[in-house]
Amino acid sequence: MNSSILQQARQRGEALPYTGAVTPKEAYELIQNDPAIHLIDVRTNAERDWVGQVDINPAQSHSVQWNLYPSKPNPDFLAELATMTSKDTILLFLCRSGVRSRAAAQMACEHGYTQCYDILEGFEGDKDLQGHRKNLNGWCHADLPWRGA
Repeated sequence: MNSSILQQARQRGEALPYTGAVTPKEAYELIQNDPAIHLIDVRTNAERDWVGQVDINPAQSHSVQWNLYPSKPNPDFLAELATMTSKDTILLFLCRSGVRSRAAAQMACEHGYTQCYDILEGFEGDKDLQGHRKNLNGWCHADLPWRGA
């Protein structure tokens, strides 16, 4: 099953500067079926503290801030990533809505990581008509395990 999900993810990523893209449900299935796959949450510590975070095997879940709160780029992003994984590990990057995770996956690929996937829709997903998240798509809307702040 993992190979078909990864094949589809690579097909989605054919024109992307990283390996591919998975839906939140696909990401969760991959993580559940392979303990060697790692989720990299690139949101700020404040976001995880205030909004919530994925609730998966802690050995597979890492936090590496793409930006430092409020919006300063994290100059240690690659160094922090290097302490958590090897360059051939399958990495699934997650942010709030899928923007920073794409940038993080691209940067990781540019620096020798070979299996970088974006988690489409992110943790909270897109805003609805009222400007609220978690109602249209994303990890939380897919009813995948997470814990609140």
